[in-house]
Amino acid sequence: MSIQPIILGLRSNWKQFTLLVIVNAFVGGMIGMERTVIPQFAEQSFGITSNMAILSFIVVFGVSKAITNYFSGRIANRLGRRHLLLLGWIIALPIPFLLIYAQSWYWVIFSNILLGFSQGLTWSMTIVMKIDLVGEKDRGLAMGLNEFAGYFSLGMVAWLTGYIAEHHGINPHVFYIGIFIAIVGFLITLLWVKDTHVFVHKEHIASDVKPLGNVFIDTSFRNKTLSAVTQAGLVNNLNDGMIWGLLPMVLFTIGFNHVNIGIITAIYPAVWGITQLFTGKLADMYPKKAMMFWGMFIQGIAIMCIPWVSSMLSFAILTSLLGIGTALVYPTFLTTIATATNPLQRAESMGTFRLWRDLGYALGAILSGVTADLFGIDMAIIAIGLLTLISSFILQVRMPVTSISIAKI
Repeated sequence: MSIQPIILGLRSNWKQFTLLVIVNAFVGGMIGMERTVIPQFAEQSFGITSNMAILSFIVVFGVSKAITNYFSGRIANRLGRRHLLLLGWIIALPIPFLLIYAQSWYWVIFSNILLGFSQGLTWSMTIVMKIDLVGEKDRGLAMGLNEFAGYFSLGMVAWLTGYIAEHHGINPHVFYIGIFIAIVGFLITLLWVKDTHVFVHKEHIASDVKPLGNVFIDTSFRNKTLSAVTQAGLVNNLNDGMIWGLLPMVLFTIGFNHVNIGIITAIYPAVWGITQLFTGKLADMYPKKAMMFWGMFIQGIAIMCIPWVSSMLSFAILTSLLGIGTALVYPTFLTTIATATNPLQRAESMGTFRLWRDLGYALGAILSGVTADLFGIDMAIIAIGLLTLISSFILQVRMPVTSISIAKI
């Protein structure tokens, strides 16, 4: 039996790459299942009205996902990417059943802890495996396709759950979607996805990127490029956690029904997902620093305008701008981290970045929830928008202008 040569590149590995894109669409769909309906589910099923209490499901999701990101990155080289991807799907299988049969809000909290574990394994591994396959040339395009699949699927499922909730109620019909997603995602991974560790070792042989002394410390604080990207990633998900929790409440308070709430909450991740088809490739061609600065700046402006609008069209425009801003930064974050680290340290550095980035979900939910309870939802939204603008200027000042040899800076 002949041994197939190991060739890096998107064209050479398009079959496995396409499978991983499909898998990540299912990964994104698992979050989309909750994106529209959970705040209303909390009030209608369990009588919870405190903003902080409602947003607690995002806090536990963010913390569990962040921790899992870090440890999955550290052990990916030892246990194999595919094994961790399969484990993530196994953890996802009971989640929709917990929501369907929830007897108290604590069941929802527990299901979101599991969702965080699952997402930390599945989304992280699809990212790392795609980077392994394509090599340096098409890294931005690979990340754009990966994030497009995940977030476009998230948006479509968010819209679908809003439609179902309006016509059939939230429980159990909405959560049937999660059962389908988890089973199909697991089966695709089990039957057809292959590990990518051999590609990592091939790239390492040819790499001239100097290894980091301490991956966690350098990625988080010491390396100017990596730490600038990491803080921006944290703030990006901080504002996403706020949008996830507070935007449906804002729309519900104004008088929007489930269908319209589903449409508005779907526009943001859908535009985010589709636009990454273009911004991912742009990250291979244009200065990464400029793309990330303008992406964070646009997000901040769009968020701060939310309290001042009330029409369907206005919300659609602002969430579209928010999606465009996020699309500018998301694949660029990942491409920059991958370029700045040695291939053998890539999974751990990516895991460290995603640890901080997804802690943003928890911090965003806590900050926006407490601020909303004390000063009102509008003030919470404005505060998060202001933090996003500040983050864009931190990135502009701290990150070096050039991306050449950024791992040595």
